[in-house]
Amino acid sequence: MFTGIIETLGTIKEISKDQENLHIKVASSFTNELKIDQSVAHNGICLTVIAIENDIYTVTAIQETIEKTNISSWRKNDFINLERAMKLGARLDGHIVQGHVDQIGICKNIEEANGSWYFTFEYDKDLSNITIEKGSITINGTSLTVVNSKENEFSVAIIPYTYENTNFKTFKKGSNVNLEFDVIGKYVKRIHDLQK
Repeated sequence: MFTGIIETLGTIKEISKDQENLHIKVASSFTNELKIDQSVAHNGICLTVIAIENDIYTVTAIQETIEKTNISSWRKNDFINLERAMKLGARLDGHIVQGHVDQIGICKNIEEANGSWYFTFEYDKDLSNITIEKGSITINGTSLTVVNSKENEFSVAIIPYTYENTNFKTFKKGSNVNLEFDVIGKYVKRIHDLQK
């Protein structure tokens, strides 16, 4: 379980294929605090630490993860958003994030707004995910509030702190991002669909 509050940016050092799996080596400022078998969210993808060497740790992504996320587009030296699992009893500063990406979204527009930015994303509505105005959304692991919610599109407002301390600063029109929709909203939608 995560909060969507990004702790730090990691740098991808190496990606190697092993049958259908990808092994990814990541350098981060908190590597020395990690343990083998610990969960870390990488651009919102919950992956397990399998090896640690100096300031670099390794995680493995299986085929299902590769198919449902933007992980196949990652390259050496890319910056990724990192968050360790939340501590029981700590404040929940973001929202409840599972680290299970629902689908990929595409950045459609970036608009500067007097010191902040509005990012607009489009997603495939046929996968039955929804946003609601002022509801929660996780983009590349970052907990954000939805504005301008539409059937297959929404925007988020990004303050300078978030822009500088996440990989939002690397987004361009056409960038693929990992989306995790609000877990409570998913349960409500599921109940609604079952009652039809």
